Amino acid sequence: MTDRGALARRIFTVSHLTGTFTLRSGAVSHEYFDKYLFESDPELIREIAAALAPLVPPGTEALAGLELGGVPLAAMLSQVTGLPTLFVRKEAKTYGTCRLAEGGELDGRRVTVVEDVVTSGGQVVASCGDLRERGAIVEHALCVIDREAGGPDALGAIGVELRPLFRMHELQP
Repeated sequence: MTDRGALARRIFTVSHLTGTFTLRSGAVSHEYFDKYLFESDPELIREIAAALAPLVPPGTEALAGLELGGVPLAAMLSQVTGLPTLFVRKEAKTYGTCRLAEGGELDGRRVTVVEDVVTSGGQVVASCGDLRERGAIVEHALCVIDREAGGPDALGAIGVELRPLFRMHELQP
């Protein structure tokens, strides 16, 4: 069993940066969590996946990892839960299979979206819509960090519950 406080401190220590950063939402922040720093650490990502596993809703048939940061998290969470993983692009490829998601079919499957950090929720909202257009049943999303900048409300507006492992204030020392 993972100690949440210790995990929060470790994530903060490994990935918290200060400076001036423009977020995907367009907002400017003076702190940033470089998720690739916690996702590239094999022990830490395994610990994060173990802590995320209880947040996976019952009835989930597949984990949908969003490009790019959600993919390693979903793959590791798949190892912990035994659920299959789908790898979701920001947009469908225009060649080959022309798929939005690789790793299996979407139509009629209950998928839980996996993302690393959620700020306004814009990309997660868009991806949930894209998955639904292809027949997926999407009612839940998981993330490691909710920056507490509107993501849960944006997702709630489309009927998706965000289940964060940590909210931003829980990571502050």
